Amino acid sequence: MAHTFSEDEFTADIGFTATGRTPEELMVAAADATMNVMVEDLAEIDGRQKKDLRVEAASLDMALFDLLQELVFYKDAEELLLRLAKVTIATADDRIVVTAEAWGEQIDREKHQLLVDVKAVTLHRFKVEETEEGWTATVVLDI
Repeated sequence: MAHTFSEDEFTADIGFTATGRTPEELMVAAADATMNVMVEDLAEIDGRQKKDLRVEAASLDMALFDLLQELVFYKDAEELLLRLAKVTIATADDRIVVTAEAWGEQIDREKHQLLVDVKAVTLHRFKVEETEEGWTATVVLDI
């Protein structure tokens, strides 16, 4: 028996670049991009429920990674679509601590025009870098 691999025929990932003047703005932009992969119109997500998120990591890029993973977790575990309203970044014991206020609502398949299901944030090509204009993140999502 033999097999062949089909390259570029099957898409299991989608990537985006997010920008912000500050790391906090970058995180909000990346969170919105992650939600926008799943929901066509972000304005359809009403702020009915609040979740306080907190992640801690050794670096800013891994803090962003973990924060985006939290959004995917709540989508899967509680069927909640969340958008970040406020992000605070601090350091504690040489670790980056991100706290975020997230607002959203339960998935309503009649209200929300769902696109694809994000399964996870990947480390493939994942990076956060400071630029002359502020901050940029490259993110690839497993769909």
